Amino acid sequence: MTDFPFGFSNPDDDPERKKPGNESGSGANDPFGFMTGGTGGFDPSQLGQMLSQLGAMFSGMGQPGGQSGPVNYDVAKRLARQQLGPSVTPVTEGTRRAVTDAAHLAELWLDAATTLPAGATKTVAWTANDWLEETLPTWKRLCDPVAEQISGMWTATLPEEAKQFAGPMMGMLSQMGGLAFGSQLGQALGQLAKEVLTSTDIGLPLGPDGTAALLPAAITEFSAGLERPESEILVYLAAREVAHQRLFAHVPWLRQQVLGAVEDYARGIRMDFSAIEEAAQNIDPMSLADPSKLEELLSQGTFEPQTTPEQKAALERLETLLALIEGWVEVVVADAVGDRLPGAGALAETLRRRRATGGPAEQTFATLVGLELRPRKVREAAALWRRLTTDAGIEKRDGVWAHPDLLPDSDDLDNQAGFIDTVIGGGTTAFDDPLAQLAETEAREKKEREAKGSTEDDKSSGDDA
Repeated sequence: MTDFPFGFSNPDDDPERKKPGNESGSGANDPFGFMTGGTGGFDPSQLGQMLSQLGAMFSGMGQPGGQSGPVNYDVAKRLARQQLGPSVTPVTEGTRRAVTDAAHLAELWLDAATTLPAGATKTVAWTANDWLEETLPTWKRLCDPVAEQISGMWTATLPEEAKQFAGPMMGMLSQMGGLAFGSQLGQALGQLAKEVLTSTDIGLPLGPDGTAALLPAAITEFSAGLERPESEILVYLAAREVAHQRLFAHVPWLRQQVLGAVEDYARGIRMDFSAIEEAAQNIDPMSLADPSKLEELLSQGTFEPQTTPEQKAALERLETLLALIEGWVEVVVADAVGDRLPGAGALAETLRRRRATGGPAEQTFATLVGLELRPRKVREAAALWRRLTTDAGIEKRDGVWAHPDLLPDSDDLDNQAGFIDTVIGGGTTAFDDPLAQLAETEAREKKEREAKGSTEDDKSSGDDA
């Protein structure tokens, strides 16, 4: 069964995930919430409670005020909060001041490491519940396109008469699909909310614009056993958070590019309906009342979306873009903290290992939107930004973010020398003043269009004569 319930990726497509010992996501590989083991899995002893909750959910279907849509976010929030427990310890005033001071210090250090100015207008300390509330709007944008595409495929291939005949049933199935997606989303977010360290911990701008957010409770747990003062770890993580905020605030197209890649992937989702029809002929409706039979049916892979070339291209763009973001942050933070934090190198390695071994944040993100940010790409991206810093300087390095067309692609990460030559010289001025170069290109293309239009008008006048 695919690890990616919203149809993003087939594990067999990624050779990195076939390596022995890389089974970190196996505990979250059930696409409709029938999790039966592993980290974050379903506890059989809670079966009665789950069935009671499911009954309450179904009883609310169609009721006034009930949520409709491809994902039931009311269910998602309810299940996530249940995982967090009845009470979450609030952040003390002293901890809030410590977070604010750490971010302020990090901003001062970053000023010398990048040309991008501070991007956060405020710094906050979140509880796990705060993270859940503040990031849910972004998760909606990530999950809705995929869920909508999968849900729409069931009715898109039906003849019009069949759609009218099955109208009530399709409505019920749509609500059931929303419950299924919402159930898994809630389980995943509940786990992630307990582990995430900052609002950008998985590379995405999940929180509100201009808000740098750290989660002190998770940072305290993360710091245990690292043999470094927690205050030092707090400053280091604050530096990573505000570095992300600088990038997303002053590269205005970046947020749309990242989230748009998810939407592009969703539009390419296809399903093998012939396989579904064949499976339907052999289904005993009475067996569906048995959860184990339903799980067995789902595990056969019949209902998994098929990976298309367009999806693979969109996924590669997203992976590369997230690797470039993470690599840039690694380099800028390393330069900013320098010798100021004696344990910075060890902390960077700890975070790299956490990501490489499929930490909870990476596993949950893979479950929700089907992407594992491969460590190989991050290492290569960091190496590219480091070489650019050394060979071209900070200003030209950061100038690469001026336009998406100037960014390196996956091939450039594999062959860095050619890209670096282009930046530091190579007979082009694009990186000396990228915005001016783009304006010049647009002006030239406009003249060409006008000239072409004038030629066509002259030809038309000649024909009339």
